[in-house]
Amino acid sequence: MKAITVIPGKSLHAQVVDVDEPDTSTHSLLVAGHVLGVCGTDTEIVSGLHGAAPPGRDRLILGHESLGEVLDAPAGSGFSPGDRVVGIVRRPDPEPCESCASGEWDFCRNGRYTEHGIKELDGFGCQLWRIEPDHAVSVPAELGDLGVLTEPTSVAAKAWEQIEHMSARASYTPGTVLVTGAGPIGLLAALIGVQRGYEVHVLDRVESGPKPAVVEQLGATYHSTDVGDLTIRPDIVIDTTAAAEVVMTLPLLVAENGVICLTGFPLTQSNVSMNLDEVSREMVLNNVVMFGSVNANRRHFGQAVDTLSRAEPAWLQRLITRTVNMDHFDEALHKEDHDIKTIVDLRW
Repeated sequence: MKAITVIPGKSLHAQVVDVDEPDTSTHSLLVAGHVLGVCGTDTEIVSGLHGAAPPGRDRLILGHESLGEVLDAPAGSGFSPGDRVVGIVRRPDPEPCESCASGEWDFCRNGRYTEHGIKELDGFGCQLWRIEPDHAVSVPAELGDLGVLTEPTSVAAKAWEQIEHMSARASYTPGTVLVTGAGPIGLLAALIGVQRGYEVHVLDRVESGPKPAVVEQLGATYHSTDVGDLTIRPDIVIDTTAAAEVVMTLPLLVAENGVICLTGFPLTQSNVSMNLDEVSREMVLNNVVMFGSVNANRRHFGQAVDTLSRAEPAWLQRLITRTVNMDHFDEALHKEDHDIKTIVDLRW
């Protein structure tokens, strides 16, 4: 079968190759890959910046944003041929830390977790893949290829879960949300905010293309100004930019008792100079929380499916701005003007 593979740690070694079909498992689903979402993590792995192949191998099958159709399911698995599924990305470490042992593997403490398509587990960028039933999530067939948005939505869902947990500490009801960055995670985080009844604002650098209209169609407000020029005082901020000049301005912008969630991280060192004394002063005096969130657990995938099922399909479709064939997957790694989400069609 065909698979998109990469040699982690080496750039320019990604290619579509023939690989063996997945090993037969006594209790796993056999899934035909339909589409694969591509994100910045994939680009970083292909560039050699991080990633790890399965033990004893030099190549890793790429891809963690999956959608496929079950071809074969063991009795009692809860799945049947024809079901649409996505695979949960992270697995707990083999000698579980306290978090992994309690089922919270997205909070792993010892770093021995594995991740499909990223760290020591083959991904979903192939024509056929296998996965255990308890690491598969059912997606309604009505979503069609839009089900590939489940994994990025799960990341946004986890961020929102943690945000609302922390907001509850101050016994007040937040009302205004700012999302910085109008990429897929940012727009999906904005979607969740709108669905939950918040007043949502989205900030991005671009002034043209699909992003402003997508935000407005959602019922949110789009801004393309510098973050320091915003006149709103949000109660909640979700940053997806990882830009130092944005991140270090947020504690000065957020309202009292505000919560700031960071979902991205920079790969290079920033030369931005900031007044950290002022930042720490404002955070202390205003009871501001800033925290990071990454990956997602099973329940967040379930929350993601619910979010997508309640969204307007036409709006979700606007997020997928480009589709490429599997044999041209490298085109998906290079962002074009006005790209939001690019997907790879695996149906060779």
